[in-house]
Amino acid sequence: MVDRSFADPALAALYDALNPWGPGDDFCLGRVMGAESVLDAGCGTGRLLRQARAYGHRGRLTGLDPAAAMLVLARSNEPRVEWVLGDLRSQVWEAEFDLVVMTGHTFQVLLGDEELRACLRAVRRALGVGGRFLFETRNPAARAWEAWTPERAHRVYDELGEVVRVWHEVEHPVARDRVTFTETFESDQWNAPRMSRTTLRFLDAHAIGAALAEAGLTVVEQYGDWGRGPLTPASPEIITVAAPA
Repeated sequence: MVDRSFADPALAALYDALNPWGPGDDFCLGRVMGAESVLDAGCGTGRLLRQARAYGHRGRLTGLDPAAAMLVLARSNEPRVEWVLGDLRSQVWEAEFDLVVMTGHTFQVLLGDEELRACLRAVRRALGVGGRFLFETRNPAARAWEAWTPERAHRVYDELGEVVRVWHEVEHPVARDRVTFTETFESDQWNAPRMSRTTLRFLDAHAIGAALAEAGLTVVEQYGDWGRGPLTPASPEIITVAAPA
């Protein structure tokens, strides 16, 4: 359930370089290592579950993603994880997991109210007794999209060591809680740049809590950063741990 542009194999191969391991991954890995059975919804290249196996996790690890190109990478790197093509609306699990995680701001690609409801209901159904749902979304009060400009272009390296230039451009005006932007990838080795267009939804803590409650989930922990700091208007993230109500 990552950005659909990563259905392109060339861009899927860049995903980990574009999103290097950081404090959020450490936070989530700690929770994964403490759970016997884990579903990673929107697993991408599978590096979170791959790292859990490398650190000795012996339980059930399941990665779910709608992008086949991402799962090809996931399977090739770690065959000891159950990799499933699809999303939370196409797969059904009944009380099978101690932990469901949704990382990489995947929560923000759930744009419509009904899509959000359906996915949260699926999470609730997948959780066993005492289960937890961990996810993060960018705090709308911090207005992160204002920094997504072409002037802030950066470089990453593909699997052959070639430079790929990447930049973002937000479409204005920003419509309520949705931000649409383009992401452009350019390499001297390609005939033409590749471009994706993405819309993300920015929900505040109140709206998140209401959506969870409607699905039968309740917030048990909430932080504003990966150091477990309190949620404030300046916090970059809304990191939420929810449990069956």
